Amino acid sequence: MHRLQKAAAEKLEKFNKLRGHEVRTGEFWDIVVVTAIDEDQKLAYELQLSEKLRRRELPLGIHYHVFADPPGYKIGNGGSTLYVLENLEDKYGESLRGLSQRLPNASALGKIFTALPLGDPVYQMLELKLSMYIDFPIDMKPGVLVTCADDIELYNIASTEKIVFDKPGFTALAHPSPLSIGTTHGVFVLDPREESGTSQMEYRSCYRFLHKPSIEKMYENGAVCKGTAMNVTNSDFVYTDSTYYIDYATVQCLLLLLKDIRPIICEIDAYGDFLQALGPGATIAYTQNSSNVTTEESSLLKVRQIIFQWLQGKALNVIVLNNSKFYHIGTTGEYLFHLTQDDNFRSELNLVSSAFSTCPSVVPGSCIIHSVLHPSCSVGPGTVIEYSRLGANVTIGEGAIISGCDVSSDLHVPSGVFMHSLSVKVRGTTSYVTVAFAIEDNMKQCVTSLTEIDKLQLFGNSLEKCLHHWSLRVEDLKFSGDMGKFGLWNASIFPQCSDLRRSFTLSSQMICSLYGKSTFRFPKDIRLLSIQEVLQYKNLEEMLKFRQHLYEEIQENKNVHLNI
Repeated sequence: MHRLQKAAAEKLEKFNKLRGHEVRTGEFWDIVVVTAIDEDQKLAYELQLSEKLRRRELPLGIHYHVFADPPGYKIGNGGSTLYVLENLEDKYGESLRGLSQRLPNASALGKIFTALPLGDPVYQMLELKLSMYIDFPIDMKPGVLVTCADDIELYNIASTEKIVFDKPGFTALAHPSPLSIGTTHGVFVLDPREESGTSQMEYRSCYRFLHKPSIEKMYENGAVCKGTAMNVTNSDFVYTDSTYYIDYATVQCLLLLLKDIRPIICEIDAYGDFLQALGPGATIAYTQNSSNVTTEESSLLKVRQIIFQWLQGKALNVIVLNNSKFYHIGTTGEYLFHLTQDDNFRSELNLVSSAFSTCPSVVPGSCIIHSVLHPSCSVGPGTVIEYSRLGANVTIGEGAIISGCDVSSDLHVPSGVFMHSLSVKVRGTTSYVTVAFAIEDNMKQCVTSLTEIDKLQLFGNSLEKCLHHWSLRVEDLKFSGDMGKFGLWNASIFPQCSDLRRSFTLSSQMICSLYGKSTFRFPKDIRLLSIQEVLQYKNLEEMLKFRQHLYEEIQENKNVHLNI
């Protein structure tokens, strides 16, 4: 454990020395690319990158780009990666080398900009990713490194070793994991002809790549290893995927592949659809398997077959990191657990309970990030507060997330609640909406008929019962978007207000009416929006302006304390 902590600290220190300084050739990435799902998200990312560069929070003297997916069909992280390569080829030609990030559209400002209780000013996922990969560019031939926005890889290697990306084809990092983790990730079947060593790092060849396989399939294909490995409590484990590199020649192959399948009208997985085609043991059979795809389009089968034809026979090299850990923080539950309860993760990254904030003494197990709290506030253990201001005598329960909120004095937020305030612009007018749900609520659940909305659960109640507490009739409820689907995501139940603080107050009163079994009545003529509509109308500049006001207030408070 200590070795991982030491290795992470050394990488963070290296990155800190580059923050705000011009970097030399080979010292850092030549190009950093963040991908966005649409033009609105691209704007959000560009605004945040510009602000980071203005405040000198990133290394300077390199190219930062945001590329949006083409309008129309969802193309998945694989399709996004192909279009990124094309954009880079158009701009830079043979000088191609960079970091491609695929970001799920789960929040208005993007998971790559998720705040972490680390650094001053605070690190977001972007800085942490760049820190953990700080040693890669100097030993990497021209090519592209592909990674996701919601996972963190920690690793340690011997001082005499270094990670080198110089082989043709694909080269992936591999982490020892329990078999249960393998069922939700990619699993490498290592070439059995190669001898396995005992060092912290090994260069191996992958015979076949399995995408989210069953445990039975892992055993059948020889993916299960025996022995001792970090983060694995019993003798059987597998090597799972995270980040991978593509050399320049293979990038050219992918560009030809793009010409063969464009326009892309289906979701391509940068892991399952690319990596399953690689290695001597790859077969075309996976192209028929739709069990691990989010939506099944008729064109997906044909596209997978074309991908297989282009990539078949190319190498999948594996850099086995035996002393490593892989953390996923893509859900609210994972985010809360790792930031407030996971002592190993917190110690390995040296996370703090209060990062770049003005707040009273923090309850152990809670986490305050880039926020201003009145000294009389009370925050329960297991709770995360980010980019928020809390007034006097505010109490927040356990295991809650408060994000982007301006909370009036004397308000109480129950345990296990997620509340996120967003600015929206509707018909040219700026207003605010605070969305709220329980951490355990299933936002993806849908029904196909209004007669079934009692099956939708919100805060432990059926949505129909919630409407009753809010003095609404079922027939009054509106849904946005696809009229054939009714769910919490597109139910128009959150009040639109002219004031940020008022928005939070109304939404908290809605919640309290459910917990107190009382009746709440919306103000007359108030408009209600769904989460889907809020993201559609989001006013990114206003949301970033609120963060900037907090930043200035925190800096001013710090300067006052220094003068004292």
